[in-house]
Amino acid sequence: MRIALVAGETSGDALGAALIEALRRRFPDAQFAGVTGPRMDAAGCVAWHDIGELAVMGLTEVISHLPKLLRLRNDLRRRVREWRPDVFIGVDYKEFNLGLARLLKRDGFATVQYVSPQVWAWRPGRARTIGESVDLVLCLFPFEPAFYREHGVRAAFVGHPLADQIPLDVDRAAARLQLGIDANARVLAVLPGSRAGEVDRLAAPFAGAAQKLAQRYPGLVTIAPMVNVSLRNNFGARCAELAPTARVRMLEGQSRVALAAADVALVASGTATLEAALIKRPMVVAYRLSAFTAWKLRTFNLVKIEYFSQPNLLAGKKLVDEFFQQDVTPDKLANALAVYFDDPARAESLRGEFTRLHERLRCDGAERAAAEIAELLHARTAVP
Repeated sequence: MRIALVAGETSGDALGAALIEALRRRFPDAQFAGVTGPRMDAAGCVAWHDIGELAVMGLTEVISHLPKLLRLRNDLRRRVREWRPDVFIGVDYKEFNLGLARLLKRDGFATVQYVSPQVWAWRPGRARTIGESVDLVLCLFPFEPAFYREHGVRAAFVGHPLADQIPLDVDRAAARLQLGIDANARVLAVLPGSRAGEVDRLAAPFAGAAQKLAQRYPGLVTIAPMVNVSLRNNFGARCAELAPTARVRMLEGQSRVALAAADVALVASGTATLEAALIKRPMVVAYRLSAFTAWKLRTFNLVKIEYFSQPNLLAGKKLVDEFFQQDVTPDKLANALAVYFDDPARAESLRGEFTRLHERLRCDGAERAAAEIAELLHARTAVP
């Protein structure tokens, strides 16, 4: 068994690693290769390219990197043709992976998209065209398969591996002990994103919010888990400039430990918001795109949903405050975060909501995904 995978960012690397381990339990002699991060490398996937080569965000960023992305896609198509895997699995990173999958499906390969594009948010009618790219969509959220069924696309809810990996009750005291933080301190975790463009756009308002909160709450401990040295240095420099009172402590990775140790989190929109919800920490969520991308979304009315943060989307209502584009300011972020420090009862009320979300998503996601892929491969090889 040969399985090709492409992940494009840190969250996809984690999903890909869990899936590789689940597939290997079904296919012990399977070989894996593709675009990987450190977790997929550790799981035994041969790296054709590193996920850092795909780390772009937003329309203008994609345009500026388009020649490189096209060269990478062509190289991956060539490698897949030469290697002849039994299936190609795109792990998140939808636009790139769906484009590559379309080509590979035309070449006769079985193709899977693990993590559904947010067709329900942007372009519901696009569900039909996704079926031209992939044989199967593996959905992390329970409301997603219905959108595909309406258009005759095979899709399955498999749950979210993070919900399986994170315990229902996370030990705050143990996390603080691990990080050397006083058990009685007020702690703010700041997660400005895992991509350079994301951190560039959020660094100033996030650092400014941390500074305002440090001035409001003497003794506040602020920690910032960063995915790599480059982003740590970037964000660290902005915090030194804009948040000297906060004395933001940079961490090497350790996002889950940081969230577990925190009372409140300031988080860039994305998988980290789900991670914070599963760890049961109140949060404020921010999302900033390039000015041109944001203009395009507004002008052409491309956003079809009321909320963008994963906790609010899953609940179908506003659980946490979320700020977009020009509303992402130090004052607004700091004031929204301060509510949780000043009103512990409100923070506690979120715990029950987050627990219910956790239980809905907790269904051995990687194993279910592996089972769906195995069923697809069996159907393709079955004798008529």
